[in-house]
Amino acid sequence: MATLSGSRVLVVEDDKLLSSLIVRKLKAENCNVLYAANGEDALKALEKETPDLILLDILLPGIDGFEVLKRVKENASLRDVPVIILSNLGQESDIEQGKKLGAVTFLVKASLTLDEITKEIGRVVTERAKK
Repeated sequence: MATLSGSRVLVVEDDKLLSSLIVRKLKAENCNVLYAANGEDALKALEKETPDLILLDILLPGIDGFEVLKRVKENASLRDVPVIILSNLGQESDIEQGKKLGAVTFLVKASLTLDEITKEIGRVVTERAKK
């Protein structure tokens, strides 16, 4: 499995249980985890620090994930940060919109385990490190 040790990951997820599970799992992989419960907090966190990857939910209170993604890709200093969308929205139109806005991949929460999510984060971080 790709190593996440030392990687900085911003987790943007309003589901407290899921976010705590993801954060705990990433910390167990020696990841430096930043956390935001909504789009506004995510954008504020990104003003202070540039992560190696953003794990982004779509349905968020206030600013939704698509808008966060759009703003990340419009920002020259954040444009190259890979974004993985993690959402319950699995419709083709949502997946297309996410990819069109620049997400590297779109994961549907209901169809994946925590290990699979972490593995995908590791794959993307490792791939980016090779560039």
